[in-house]
Amino acid sequence: MDISLLRKVPLFEVLKDEDLEAIARVTISRSYDKDQVIILAEEEGDALFIIAHGQVKVSIVSEDGREVILSLLGEGAVFGELSLLDGKPRSANVVATQDMELYMVRRADFLQLIYKVPQIAVGLLAELAARLRKTDRKIEGLALLDVTSRISETLLQLADEQGTEIELGVTLASRPTHQQLANMSGTTRETVSRVLKRLEGQGYISVEGRSITILREENRNS
Repeated sequence: MDISLLRKVPLFEVLKDEDLEAIARVTISRSYDKDQVIILAEEEGDALFIIAHGQVKVSIVSEDGREVILSLLGEGAVFGELSLLDGKPRSANVVATQDMELYMVRRADFLQLIYKVPQIAVGLLAELAARLRKTDRKIEGLALLDVTSRISETLLQLADEQGTEIELGVTLASRPTHQQLANMSGTTRETVSRVLKRLEGQGYISVEGRSITILREENRNS
């Protein structure tokens, strides 16, 4: 494994090259096809995953059978860390949304690395805290915001995590499908379509195929 990928992972960004090389030596490469299940909720988990290429969706299924997407993760993202620490079953489903390549670190190897390199534990705590804040915002949004605000908040979150700065604003080159946006925002695909058209008509966003750009204020309605 090339340590240049590990340098992009927030969990490992403070580590020295020799520490990154120690992690690289215990990683195992895995490939997955689009729509292939990587993790099932409630199954036993003993590995952490690092995304080399591609994207996954992390989701849960509500009691009435609806899928709720918690996040979409791309290159350099890490998932599976909770079960790695406590040894308990997985808390969510993870499915490949594209053909992809992952690197896997077994629990026993990762715990040994934490003992040898305590900075990894500090990075892990920071990562878990960031995800907890994100979950709190999502729960608050679902409870308090109207549907347009929820969809807008979802787009802003995706732009912050995956967007690219361009002259007009921040663009998502390959945005989620309308159904995925609906599952992230707690609404329906039809509602997402209506809200996106309204936001585009009001000059807040620009949509071209699968690309969507959140426009800067000075570029709206220009």
